[in-house]
Order: sequence, then structure tokens, then C-alpha cells
Amino acid sequence: MSNPEGFFVDWDGNARSTLDPGGGYLCEADTVAKYVAITTKSGTLVHEGTYYKTLADIEKAGIKAPFVPSSHPWGKPEEGF
Repeated sequence: MSNPEGFFVDWDGNARSTLDPGGGYLCEADTVAKYVAITTKSGTLVHEGTYYKTLADIEKAGIKAPFVPSSHPWGKPEEGF
């Protein structure tokens, strides 16, 4: 897997960039398999998603996911984040 520019939907339903997913996480994407793996710096898998080349591709899939910057936190305080 590599890290091509693209997007994925996080566990809160937000669209995030594969280049900078935020939260101190790393992202690897497989454009052929349309797969995204989000890991900690030590390699623990924390989220899997579908790879989308553009935000418009997310919309075409019928998903309403607002784009958030990497500074937007993953999860909510009541969830332990």
C-alpha cells in the first residue's frame, strides 16, 4: 500500500484526507482495492475505510460526509477521546 492523495470517511461520518488524517494517525491507501487503513505510529490498526479519489466521489456514492481538517478530533469526549 502507499499513500496517494484521496479521501475516506472516518467513524464519525466525516470525510478526511488520506495525506493528513489527523489524530496522530497514519494512513495507507490501496487505490486498486479502494481500501484505506488508519494506524497508530506503532502500527496498530484503528480504522478501515473505503478509498475515494475525490470528495465528489463520496457524494456520488450517496454518502453525506462533511470534510474536516486534520485538526478536527477523532471521536467524542464521551467516547473516551
